[in-house]
Amino acid sequence: MSSLALLEQMSNYSTEMVDAARANDWDRLTRLERQVASLRDRMGVEEALGFPSRPKRMSDDERQKKIDLIRRILDDDKEVRVHTEPWMDNVRQLLSGGARERKLRNAYEEKDSES
Repeated sequence: MSSLALLEQMSNYSTEMVDAARANDWDRLTRLERQVASLRDRMGVEEALGFPSRPKRMSDDERQKKIDLIRRILDDDKEVRVHTEPWMDNVRQLLSGGARERKLRNAYEEKDSES
């Protein structure tokens, strides 16, 4: 599969990721992230191997299409972050609150055991 085709598929997935993030569908978002990562890794391997079936030079149209796809993927990523970062902040607060509560409980338990 050409890098252009891989980027097109990544772009399709990134658009779906925006929809999943807007809907707070974290399971779907996670699955899509894994699919994008798999395509990204595949593109890296194929480019590193330099498959001989691929043309050496891209046309100006292909180059512009790649640029447009990469920009769209980056814009989608920014939109996903708008929805995921507040959720992640809440998770961090919940986790750190739980850790503080355990420390406080342990401190009181130690004090009670010394009495």
